[in-house]
Amino acid sequence: MAAALLANTLYSLGFVLEKRALTSLPEVSIRQPARLLRLVLGSPLWIGGSLALAAGFAAQLVVYRTLPIAAAQGIFVSGLVLLVLLSARLLGEETSGRERYALGAILLALLMVVLSLREGSDTVSQDAPYPLILLVCVPSLAAGVWLYASAERRTRNRHRRPTTGVEYGVAVGLLYGVSSLAIKGVSSRLTTHGIGGAVLDLLSSPYPYLLLFTGVFGLVMSQAALQRCRASLIVPVCTTVTSLFTAVLGTLSFGEALPDEPLRLALLVAGTALAVAVLLTMPKHDTAPQPSPPAKELASP
Repeated sequence: MAAALLANTLYSLGFVLEKRALTSLPEVSIRQPARLLRLVLGSPLWIGGSLALAAGFAAQLVVYRTLPIAAAQGIFVSGLVLLVLLSARLLGEETSGRERYALGAILLALLMVVLSLREGSDTVSQDAPYPLILLVCVPSLAAGVWLYASAERRTRNRHRRPTTGVEYGVAVGLLYGVSSLAIKGVSSRLTTHGIGGAVLDLLSSPYPYLLLFTGVFGLVMSQAALQRCRASLIVPVCTTVTSLFTAVLGTLSFGEALPDEPLRLALLVAGTALAVAVLLTMPKHDTAPQPSPPAKELASP
């Protein structure tokens, strides 16, 4: 539980720092990935956000070795409360009354998920058939890339209303859902005794290659989307898709059992469903004013 809450904090802080860094950079595009990487790697603030996300990744590995996938995803969704608060404080992003009610509902969902857990009573699977993992992940990756490209084409329409980033969030969420399954797989490979054996076992699995693909494409896609849209809206959508994808397909792929007690099962399912349902009602068009980047002083002639 402590590792999950730490991962939430690190992920939220990392996204906010990256968003703040991106607001001061020139416009980036997935059509120029080398330029995008050059710009972000030249920003100390962005690097700090990336280090926070990397630390969150390490904490997530611990979570997947101690909690079932469905329970872990329910807790990860709760980190969106902290993200929205940090976005308002550090980025000046305004939230509507509807969004504040959503935060209260997510807090209730967190309480329900926490009450459903009982230490030592849930099954934590350590393996999944590789063909099944590829069958789930490869079409999902293709769908995510296609959906993102479609959103890019629609965004280039000058007469289109400002987007909240729902399309971008769903696309990147699919990639991060695959990444989450790969993290779960990597955590299971690390149980091999001996460093050499663990490395060989890991390289013979599809997980490091899935992580490499989602890491590269997810980085480029998420940064371009994060620069265009409010972090307080695009990240919740992305996290919702990731959590739903991982909780449903991950639990089935790794053969993990849900709680067998009716009350605990109801709390877990209802809590996760409530968080997902609230986030899926986010508006597709942005009506909130975007915070303006600080004006640069003009050089004297």
